[in-house]
Amino acid sequence: MKVPLLDLGAHHSSIASELDAAVLEVLRGTRYIGGPKVEALEEQVAAYVGSRHALGVSSGTDALLVSLMALGVGAGDLVLTTPYSFFATAGAVVRLGAGPVFVDIDPRTYNLDPQALAAWLDAHPEERSRVKAIVPIHLYGQCADMDPILEEADRYGIPVVEDAAQAIGARYPSRGGERRAGSMGTTGCFSFFPSKNLGGIGDGGMVVTDDSALHQKLASLRNHGARPKYFHSLVGGNFRLDAIQAAALLVKLPHLESWHARRRANAAYYDEGLPASGATTPAIAWKRECHVYNQYVIRVPERRNELRDYLAERGIGSEVYYRVPFHLQECFADLGYSKGDFPHSEAAAEQTLALPIYPELSRDMQDHVIAAVEAFLQAAGEAPGR
Repeated sequence: MKVPLLDLGAHHSSIASELDAAVLEVLRGTRYIGGPKVEALEEQVAAYVGSRHALGVSSGTDALLVSLMALGVGAGDLVLTTPYSFFATAGAVVRLGAGPVFVDIDPRTYNLDPQALAAWLDAHPEERSRVKAIVPIHLYGQCADMDPILEEADRYGIPVVEDAAQAIGARYPSRGGERRAGSMGTTGCFSFFPSKNLGGIGDGGMVVTDDSALHQKLASLRNHGARPKYFHSLVGGNFRLDAIQAAALLVKLPHLESWHARRRANAAYYDEGLPASGATTPAIAWKRECHVYNQYVIRVPERRNELRDYLAERGIGSEVYYRVPFHLQECFADLGYSKGDFPHSEAAAEQTLALPIYPELSRDMQDHVIAAVEAFLQAAGEAPGR
């Protein structure tokens, strides 16, 4: 039995006629950049997330980049985040001439550890004035613990840029009421990369904010800093969202909650079947209904890479996110970090493996995955009781 890590063909089959019609409408209308489709998507995403404004951009990477640009991050500034995420989080900081400063993750959730953040801020009073943003990452579809993060940010007047690329629709039980990922910080950044829960048919992203003045600045930066056309008060970039991507996402957005529900059901089924194998299933920080399971990531302390090869031999897709933490990447060697500086991030990079979790996954497919994981770990002597 073949079980791919992701099956976009199956995912699109039930809405294929709607997608075809939406793309053809844009093609025939010849409004390919901006326009009513992008504006409609911005309105609907803002309403869904619970923010006043939303701005469509060219990718999740550019959502982070333009957010930091709008906040004035530049040469000599510092941005606090974790070393365990997709490269874009730290890459956007360095592209602006700023320095990423890392704090370790919570080993259960893989999200920024608020205590580690507070400890760094307390221990570096001479550098706090250089910190121009904090970027918590809602990794794998579960919100970081935002209340204490926002408290630390407010204490020192530091903006918060939520990296919610993997977490559209995820919820957080804040003390002020339940909030959705992206709506809590100064800005929230989303990716519409095809593998995301709300994925496009190419690259795309979105920035949300409650700050009207910041929204206007973001809109200007998205289009080379021009407002009006040919008059540039800022130096921005070409961060525009294509109308074809917006049209496809408008078709998919009404289905998003039902897709989340299927991912949660698949995760619950794994949670029941996998513990007997010896694999550690993902922690639920709040409640299952708050998690959107962009990835279902198990933990295998020994022989993770061998397990991945074993699954591949049996037609089962899996993936390692993320093999090398930022502080150990060659391009960041000049930051001065060393192996051992962030043990929880390093352990996650060495021990985690993502299994198929997409909405169209059948129970037979999941049983095949569970049986394969159990067979490998029993043979390796890692199942319970061995």
